[in-house]
Amino acid sequence: MSGSEAVSIARKAFKSGKTLPVEWRIKQLKAMQRMVEENEAHLCRALFDDLRKNKTEAKMMECDHILNEVRGCLRDIRQWMKPRPKRKQLANALDGVMVKPDPYGVVLIIGAWNYPVNLLLNPVCGAIASGNCVIMKPSELAPATATIMEELVPKYFDSDCIKVVNGGVPETTELLKERFDYILYTGSTTVGRIIHAAATKHLTPVTLELGGKCPVYVAPDADLNVTAKRILWGKVMNAGQTCIAPDYILCTENQRDTLISNMVPLLKEWLGDRPQDSKDFGRIVNERHFDRVMNLLNTTSGTIAHGGTHDKSDLYIPITMLSDVEPADPVMQEEIFGPILPFVTVESPDEAVEFINDREKPLGLYVFTEDKKTQELFMERTSSGGMVLNDVMMHIAVDTLPFGGVGASGMGAYHGEHSFETFSHLKAIYSRDLGWLGEATSSVRYPPFDGTNKGKYMSFLMQNRRPIPASSFGMIMYVATFVGTFALGAATSAFGVIGAIKARIGA
Repeated sequence: MSGSEAVSIARKAFKSGKTLPVEWRIKQLKAMQRMVEENEAHLCRALFDDLRKNKTEAKMMECDHILNEVRGCLRDIRQWMKPRPKRKQLANALDGVMVKPDPYGVVLIIGAWNYPVNLLLNPVCGAIASGNCVIMKPSELAPATATIMEELVPKYFDSDCIKVVNGGVPETTELLKERFDYILYTGSTTVGRIIHAAATKHLTPVTLELGGKCPVYVAPDADLNVTAKRILWGKVMNAGQTCIAPDYILCTENQRDTLISNMVPLLKEWLGDRPQDSKDFGRIVNERHFDRVMNLLNTTSGTIAHGGTHDKSDLYIPITMLSDVEPADPVMQEEIFGPILPFVTVESPDEAVEFINDREKPLGLYVFTEDKKTQELFMERTSSGGMVLNDVMMHIAVDTLPFGGVGASGMGAYHGEHSFETFSHLKAIYSRDLGWLGEATSSVRYPPFDGTNKGKYMSFLMQNRRPIPASSFGMIMYVATFVGTFALGAATSAFGVIGAIKARIGA
């Protein structure tokens, strides 16, 4: 089925209203849960075929992540869908003031090849919970996963509302010509700009989950044994092909040497004497990306402190640590997205902050220190999509935290309730009674105004002061204030009349 046909069918289904009831949304979410649970082995096999992911990593970082997202949506969806009363001012204390989440309509979700199950289905979960129809576009660079998605989705989901469109650049280009109500894209900044430009033609809102060079700062007080483990884990996972993987390390020269000396035996402990033979270390996704990563390695002025070998026939590049790297080196000019780990020497937290701020805002920032002042320094003076203290990447596992970038690392966020918010338009609703009480509170805004105190009354009622809760107490306060205001106005007028009569008698 072409992208145009899929969008047309989904548009018709959305207009019918079938995605609006909570029962439909729950049914689709449970279908996703069954699909992942019943086909976990097939999904893990596809991930192995695409990226040589071991089963434990595939289950933990892909399948389990989706199942947890679904469970959270199923638990909270009824609460998320409720209209949300908002606080009021005196002028509208008797009125209905609320925000109602509405689905956008037909949503396009373009997944990424590095986590082709997680980064496709995770936002789909939020889009369904919000009541949208969804067109999924898996990455063509993970063909085994894309194929299994195309096979499984029609078997489990409402086939009118949730569809998969596969294909490469030509098919994606044609798909982007269609009018969508929302687009979420995960991938490179370069393609993100193309997606954004295509969305602009229809004024379609977008969430762009991009990437960038995620820095790690290691402070002088950090425990280097623990720090080495946690940083290295982030680089070993998926062979460094993670948008929030540690990209480079900022530390002193002595710390660099100690971290490298700690990481080398860890690699042997984790992956054995021949990491290429390990079942726990993945591969570069294809030859083009292999050549790109190797070019970054071959053009650096830094020294290879560990690693450096490669096998193109197996798409294998080991964890390679670089010391004496210069900021102008190619490896420091773009996101590595691979198993290379450069070290850049800095002498202080302030120097590290300056180095980070001189570059594009990263998707993730990692700071290893127990010193509260240093932690606060990075929290206050740097900007990043997310920040983790004394670990790497773990914020992505917390569904109460928004996951997203800023600046060149993306726009918008999702996960958990933040996904529901992303795929919902928060519609403002204001309601006023048509009866005498509602009209009494409206009368002061009608002409004529000359010779009256209507303007004073409205100014008083509309003043932005401490809001009144949407409660019976708010109504009592409103009525009391309203009556008091008009009583004061009437009294003022009466005193004015008496004053005029006295003046006339005196004359």
